[in-house]
Amino acid sequence: MSDTVTQPAAAASASAENVVVLDNVVAGYLPGVNILNGANLTAAKGELIGIIGPNGAGKSTMLKAIFGQVKVRSGSVLLNGEEITGLRANRLVGKGVGFVPQTNNVFPSLTIAENLQMGAYQRPKVFNERVEFVTSIFPDLGKRLQQRAGSLSGGERQMVAMGRALMMDPHVLLLDEPSAGLSPSRQDEAFLRVSEINKAGVTTIMVEQNARRCLQICDRGYVLDQGRDAYTGTGRELLNDPKVIGLYLGTLGA
Repeated sequence: MSDTVTQPAAAASASAENVVVLDNVVAGYLPGVNILNGANLTAAKGELIGIIGPNGAGKSTMLKAIFGQVKVRSGSVLLNGEEITGLRANRLVGKGVGFVPQTNNVFPSLTIAENLQMGAYQRPKVFNERVEFVTSIFPDLGKRLQQRAGSLSGGERQMVAMGRALMMDPHVLLLDEPSAGLSPSRQDEAFLRVSEINKAGVTTIMVEQNARRCLQICDRGYVLDQGRDAYTGTGRELLNDPKVIGLYLGTLGA
């Protein structure tokens, strides 16, 4: 293991400053088949965490384990010190977990405003206040609130999806491949928006196939391999770690 690798998340203190803690999580979709095999992660308040790794490593499954979309067979998931392992998605949204899936992440027949309204369905009274916040980060959305989401480009839909997840003022935002399928210029814009969301105070956990770009903007990164956190450190440490470069960055997105 690389010299720059920190201790596994399980060894970290589950202090009040840690918004999310995964401790030795084993999870999978089918009986007897595990995708995560003892995965660990911590996200402190205000951090931007990047999760990278080869295809099939369990990156998206880790997010779904946090968001209650995959069976956690052992281990635990904590949110602000409270165990949330296996809670349903609607309860997690109410507790402050926002999730943006990679695909099918908007309601195409609804307008942008209606999509944002769906994001605040548990707290409709905050709609106007939260729309103001969302459109401060995504000003283009504010100019086109009555446009149907189905008519938007992929990058614009991604903005709507992230905006909808922010409507409940989440403690943590989970992003699954926010740059997937976008043109290079739109990818740069997506990473810029992720950074702006994080700088606005939202703890962010992002799965990304564009490993180099992800590590350039994240505070800390996790390299998953075969369902385990094989390496973890700051983004800069992982970018410059010879073993991470040789094993992962050479085959992941430039």
